[in-house]
Amino acid sequence: MNILLIGSGAREHAIAWKLRQSPRLDELIVAPGNAGTAAIAENLPIAANDLDAVVSAARDLRADLVIIGPEEPLALGLVDRLTAESFAVFGPTQSAAAIESSKAFSHDLVERHGIPHPTGRVFDSMNEAKEYALASASPPVIKADGLAAGKGAIVPDSAVEAMRAIDAMMAQGAFGDAGKRVVIQERLAGLEVSAHAFTDGVTVRHMPFACDYKRALDGNLGPNTGGMGVYSPPPWLDDAIATTIRTEVTEAAVKAMAADGRPYRGVLYPGLMVNENGPKVIEFNSRFGDPETQAILPRLKSDLLDIVLAVAQNQLHEVEPEWSDDACIGVVLASGGYPGEYSTGFPIRGLDTVDPGVMVFHAGTRLADDGRTVLTAGGRVLTVAATAPTLAEARRKVYDNVARISFDGMHYRRDIAGGFE
Repeated sequence: MNILLIGSGAREHAIAWKLRQSPRLDELIVAPGNAGTAAIAENLPIAANDLDAVVSAARDLRADLVIIGPEEPLALGLVDRLTAESFAVFGPTQSAAAIESSKAFSHDLVERHGIPHPTGRVFDSMNEAKEYALASASPPVIKADGLAAGKGAIVPDSAVEAMRAIDAMMAQGAFGDAGKRVVIQERLAGLEVSAHAFTDGVTVRHMPFACDYKRALDGNLGPNTGGMGVYSPPPWLDDAIATTIRTEVTEAAVKAMAADGRPYRGVLYPGLMVNENGPKVIEFNSRFGDPETQAILPRLKSDLLDIVLAVAQNQLHEVEPEWSDDACIGVVLASGGYPGEYSTGFPIRGLDTVDPGVMVFHAGTRLADDGRTVLTAGGRVLTVAATAPTLAEARRKVYDNVARISFDGMHYRRDIAGGFE
C-alpha cells in the first residue's frame, strides 16, 4: 500500500516508524516530514495546512490511504476534501474535529450529553467574561475557544492573573481569532491523564493511558508548552476509574457525536483530571497526542496499518489491537528559550550513540546541505523514548540516553515519571 502521512512532528515520526514495520506497506510519503522521517520514508515539502497541495499530492502519488497527524488540517476540512475525491482517510471530518477546534462546542457537547466535566460558561463578551471570573470562588481556567498549539489554556493563580489572561486573549489577540471567544471553567485539582482510542464512529478500541507534562520546567513550573515528556501506563490509575473513563467519557463522546450528526472517525483523545470525585474531561483532542504518541505506539504489538485502515473503512470491529505490558517513557529535548523565543540551526550531537531499542523521534529537525548533519529547526526538537518492564527501569534507560545527545541551548525536564522508583 502507498501511504501519505501528513505532519512534521515527533508524533508523525512515531507513526511513520510504526507503519514502517507493516508488511503491507509499500511506499510511505510524509508531508512535510523532518530529518527523522527522511531516514525511513520520502519527505514531500508541502505544508500540512496547504489543503490544495495535499489533495494534489494524494492524486499524484495514488495514495491508498492518507493519515492526518496534526489538528490544524483536520479543523480546516482536509478529510472532507480528500473524501470528496474518494481517498481513504484516517481522521475526523471538519464538523467532527470541532470537538477539539472549538472549546465552546465541546463544552456544549459534554453539558448536553452528561459527560463528566468542570462547570463553566462560554463568553463572546470580554466584560461578561471578567465579571464571571471575578465572581468565581477561586481563579478559574481561561481557555481560548479555537486552536492554539496546545497553549490556549491559562491557569491563573489570582483574580488579577485571570483578568490579564482574558485581556490577552480577547483584547490583545494573543491567540489571534482563536481567543476572540473564551471558555471559563472551574479549576480542578488532581492528576491528569490522557485517554486515547481508535474509533470508526461505532466501534471503539481503547489504547493504553498516558500522562504528559505540559509545563516547561521541573516541578511543573514555568509556562505551558506543547508537552515536555510522557509516561505510560500510569500506575496510580485503578481499574474502576479506567472503566469509567472508557465508558462514561470516550465511548459516551463517540455516541454523542453520532447522535449530533457528526460521526467521529480517527483517534479521539480526551484529557482528564482525576480526583476524589472521579474523572472529568478538561479537553478533547481530535488526533494522536504529542508527546503521548511517542510513549503509546512503542507499546503497540499489532500492525498499526491494519488498525488505521479498518477505521478508514468502518471495519474496526474486525480488529483487536494487542498492547505490551511494558512501560514507556518519553523525554522531550527542546531549544533554549522554548516555549518563548528560540534560535535554530544548531547541529545535534550524539544521535548515533543511543542504545539499540531506544527510540529518538524527531520533531523540529532538518538536514543540513550536506544531507547528513541533523540541525535543530523548531522548539521541541526530539523525543527520546525507552521501554522496559517497569517505569523505574524505563526511566533509568531513557535518561541515560538523553545524556548522550546535545545541541546548543538544549533543555529538558529531569522529573518525567519521577517518584515511581
